[in-house]
Amino acid sequence: MTEPEKVAKAASDDWAAATEEAIAACGGDARAAVTALLIANGSLERELALAMPVVGYGFSRGWHHKRSRGAAG
Repeated sequence: MTEPEKVAKAASDDWAAATEEAIAACGGDARAAVTALLIANGSLERELALAMPVVGYGFSRGWHHKRSRGAAG
């Protein structure tokens, strides 16, 4: 097995373990696990949206786009 294949296998195993853990945390209900994950993801997206305007472009190393200097800037 090549090194990239080993890395892919390890990542796949990690995701499988995380999936089982999320379902177990919701009492074995996969639908509830998906709902909980969607809610958590939405919360993280809102937090990121609040952080983006105050994080400098250089500090973020370009992971978000520069704000344009439009009428507000």
